[in-house]
Amino acid sequence: MIKKLAHVPKWLLPLADILLVALAFMAAYYLRYELQLFIEVEEANYAPFTPYIPYMLVFIGWIALTYHAGHLYDERKGRPFLDEVFQIANGATSATVVVMALSFALRPLVFSRLLLLEAGGLSVIFLTLLRVAQRALRAHLRSKGIGVERVLIVGAGDVGRAVMRTIMARRDLGYVCVGFVDDDPSKGNTDLGRVKALGGLENIPKVIQREGVDLVIITLPWMYHRKILNIVRQCEREHVEARIVPDVFQLSLSRVQVEMLDGVPLLGLRGDRRMNPTRLLAKRALDLTLIFLIAPIALLLMAVVAVAVKLDSPGPVLFRQKRVGLNGREFEILKFRSMVKDAEKQKAALMKLNEASGPLFKIHNDPRVTRVGKIIRRLSLDELPQLINVIRGEMSLVGPRPGTPEEVAQYEPWQMQRLEAPPGITGLWQVSGRSDVPFEEMCLLDIYYIENWSLGLDLQILARTVPHVLFGDGAY
Repeated sequence: MIKKLAHVPKWLLPLADILLVALAFMAAYYLRYELQLFIEVEEANYAPFTPYIPYMLVFIGWIALTYHAGHLYDERKGRPFLDEVFQIANGATSATVVVMALSFALRPLVFSRLLLLEAGGLSVIFLTLLRVAQRALRAHLRSKGIGVERVLIVGAGDVGRAVMRTIMARRDLGYVCVGFVDDDPSKGNTDLGRVKALGGLENIPKVIQREGVDLVIITLPWMYHRKILNIVRQCEREHVEARIVPDVFQLSLSRVQVEMLDGVPLLGLRGDRRMNPTRLLAKRALDLTLIFLIAPIALLLMAVVAVAVKLDSPGPVLFRQKRVGLNGREFEILKFRSMVKDAEKQKAALMKLNEASGPLFKIHNDPRVTRVGKIIRRLSLDELPQLINVIRGEMSLVGPRPGTPEEVAQYEPWQMQRLEAPPGITGLWQVSGRSDVPFEEMCLLDIYYIENWSLGLDLQILARTVPHVLFGDGAY
């Protein structure tokens, strides 16, 4: 059973903000009158902190009202960090303007406008750092299973899988999927990676009790509105929250835009966010820029690995294999050879030892792997030659794992969506456990990546890849 996060009083964060703003004013006073940064203070203009206290209280009162009116303290999962920073800066800026105007109206004998500007800037810095610490603490607790909500998904269709892949890709949201139910036997009895199939809709009350479910997300089509209402009532009887996801035109949820008209929800559609020529061009520009920056280190590492592979075992330095890329186009992937030279011929004899799900083939202690191969696989150095594939335009630094033609031939229709983006050296699957991620889960992560692609997401995945590679998480 996942531990619950101890209740945190709602007044704690606003109180912390008030104390930090007061600290910002005191720090600004010290900078202005003690350190005398930027402009020296004449002895005749030196003043104690006391005259600034009323202005500080006005400043605090104004930002407190602004933050509450802007719902800064509302508990909303998934709120973008930059949105919080914008609200903090907006509140501090408006408070600075108000206090500045007040000083012009009152014309006090002692007042430093530079001190006020410094206090406003420090307030933004202190409150932002508090949010950074808050998010880091929350992420640490969730990694320990504390404060995570256990979710049951009702329906395993397109919308249900969209919810699953969002939960898998956005662990920062604090959800874990205990499984799903569906009346379709072909779905309700087949696991999706590590997400368990828990049978039909009649199992919902039993599953809620057995799995300790905190939240039920209903993704059934609207035509089943009576079933949906019955499920909501079941959840109420079990004292569990229920949420309904509208299957708007069976489209990607990332395209659905929600606006409020005085409490009335209006659903609209954003433009298709999947890969188009403009996005592909921006992605390629990022790839080539980063490769140019890392080229000296990459070339040195490639030279060292090439020598080690050649000296360790007979055979070519590079391993070449047909893979399937963007829109089903085949290409020849390049890797440093990490197995004996006749490894492909031995594959059929080892098929019974396969530990991977779906069409993949993986063995933890593969007897074909050489001594150097074990090292370069653990550190992902065997994939360095794929930088050549990226330069050729066959791959990207970040993207779905490229499958072989034999694997792609076994894909289910929904899994073919993985081919709508250039394959990558790393991806969400890499930073979620590499070889430990089941194939179905890998597909869900890849589709989430394609639907939510941005340059920022690519940079985030690349940054998260480094520690995973260094510690060899899920590598074999």
